[in-house]
Amino acid sequence: MSRVHLSVAKLFKAFFKAVEVRGESMSPNYNDGDWLLFRVLPAKSKAKSKAQELIGKVVLIQRQSEFGTDFFQVKRVTQVSDRSNKTEIWVEGDNKGESTDSRNWGALDSSEVIGKLILRYRRATKK
Repeated sequence: MSRVHLSVAKLFKAFFKAVEVRGESMSPNYNDGDWLLFRVLPAKSKAKSKAQELIGKVVLIQRQSEFGTDFFQVKRVTQVSDRSNKTEIWVEGDNKGESTDSRNWGALDSSEVIGKLILRYRRATKK
């Protein structure tokens, strides 16, 4: 691969993140096997004023598991609050009965919200 292709690929990865939906927590809007494209949020956009713009939007969150490994989840922002000069974001799955979300963990630190949904670019095929 040429240097130009590598540079374009690195640039794309710096601004965008593609994720395959796993599970039913966001159905019926986004289903198991759908592919979503997120715009990576710059650190400065995580200020409370910018976070308010995320209410109602689908976001990509990055959390640490109890084993210390990072994992991604797709959720919808339902509330943003400012506590002790810290922006906290409440997220929920669209399918409340199948979602593990802020109802289980509590509010997220704004640093855990890493991307905003741009589009679904491939819909899951029916099985």
